[in-house]
Amino acid sequence: MAGKPRHWKEKDGRFYARLAVPSNLRKIVGRSELTEALGGDRRAAQRLHPAAVARLQHQITEAERKAVDAGDVPDESGRFVLTPAQLARRHYEARLRFDNELRNDWRYAAISIDDRLVADLRMAVAGKGSDGLLEELIGREIERFRAVGYIQCERYSDEWRQLARTLCIAELEALERAAERDDGDFSGLTSIPMLVAIVEEDRPAPVPLKPLLRDYIAVRQALGKHKNGARAWERAAESLAKHLKHSDAGQITKRNLLDWRDKLIAEGKAPKTVSDVYLASVRAVLRWAFENDRLPSNVAETVRQQVPKKIMLRERGYTTAEACAVLKVSLGYQPAFRSNPANRESPQITAAKRWIPLLCAFTGARVTEMAQLRREDVREEGGTWTLRITPEAGSVKSGNFRDVPVHRQVIDLGFIALVLSAPAGPLFHAAKKPEGYLRAARVTAGRLSQWLGKAGLVPPDIQPSHAWRHRFKTVGREIGASDRVVDAIQDHAGRTAGDKYGDVTIPAKQRVIDMLPDYDLDLPTAAVAETTTGQE
Repeated sequence: MAGKPRHWKEKDGRFYARLAVPSNLRKIVGRSELTEALGGDRRAAQRLHPAAVARLQHQITEAERKAVDAGDVPDESGRFVLTPAQLARRHYEARLRFDNELRNDWRYAAISIDDRLVADLRMAVAGKGSDGLLEELIGREIERFRAVGYIQCERYSDEWRQLARTLCIAELEALERAAERDDGDFSGLTSIPMLVAIVEEDRPAPVPLKPLLRDYIAVRQALGKHKNGARAWERAAESLAKHLKHSDAGQITKRNLLDWRDKLIAEGKAPKTVSDVYLASVRAVLRWAFENDRLPSNVAETVRQQVPKKIMLRERGYTTAEACAVLKVSLGYQPAFRSNPANRESPQITAAKRWIPLLCAFTGARVTEMAQLRREDVREEGGTWTLRITPEAGSVKSGNFRDVPVHRQVIDLGFIALVLSAPAGPLFHAAKKPEGYLRAARVTAGRLSQWLGKAGLVPPDIQPSHAWRHRFKTVGREIGASDRVVDAIQDHAGRTAGDKYGDVTIPAKQRVIDMLPDYDLDLPTAAVAETTTGQE
């Protein structure tokens, strides 16, 4: 295919069939242009392009018919290119309608079918007609189609001759129906496929939901998101496909999604889970597909699930007494003895149960951020020990690293001694390769939360590890610390545009960390000594 074909679009290495929607039909179609994805291989896209354009043109034709039926536009008012087959169908139907009108006039009895016309039409259909003959037979009809914008081909070009021959087929078929009617037979139907009425609109090529999800996740991972592969999103897609009994994203309707949402609620899924996981994931994928011309619309855009407001019967963070109880148990933790070494708890999980609650208490960090700490992330600079929370170790929600000074009580209880005695790499999980760090850190965080829950240390309606983030903010306000500095320590976004100016330095953070009061733990000396090893 020489040059760029008409109705062709290229974007980000992918190819599309593209057709502008006439302004008077955009309300019905819902868009100013229609596109259909053809893939990333140019040759395959060129092969698929003509059929895709025909499907898009058919959508516009159907929109015009609806507009005509509604009286919004007069018939033959389209300003768009149609295929020869579509024009032949229009010509055929118009001829049959005209035949019906003539039969209501008695003068029609004096008109007969011209045998010479039939012979000329058959010669044209066989490809033996000259340009002059084609012009005589069907030229006026072609110019009428040109006048209303249905064709743009040059007169006597190959495209023009192909169209003329196709219209001659329609004309000849219409004469055959007229001859049948002259004999009283009004039941005749054409056997030519292109002239048979379209019962079902041609469907575009399927858009499988799972590959669409994988492509979306790959794009997000390139931006540093969804490092764990978004398994929860895959489960949502699987659930939707199971409900639909197919996996074609192009066939999903808003009604399908509403029914799926209601089914999930009926199955006992929490409204928040349905809203924040199932619907949010599908909505994001379909929105991305729409914005990148993989789908013609986003049917999920307005599909929502209301979430009842949670009634809080207490504060969301630990109280001082509760915090002390958790820290005493965690710092004094001893794993159960197992005679079989294969059944023993790993040193990393033991260290996590002992140290992560204390680290969360004095940093307000997310539990996974602490679970992914490596030996090299704990460093001394200018006499100040700091924790570097970095995406290199797994993930950080904001995507940015931050340094948090280590509180004196954490140092006194032996955490730095543990770090100095540990080998390079993760402190609280055993993953060997960076690509496995995030998953391993999340496993550690989950096991820690389960252990705290089973130990009976977590009050109802409190998240075992997230409660430290709430408490850190509360204590920060009690000591009069700057909200801007506390936000920087915890990786919370600033509240105003002014918060984006200037930096929150380590000395500024150190002053806040130093102001945090020690916890009254009253640990036995043996327990304190044990925490420095991180081993069973």
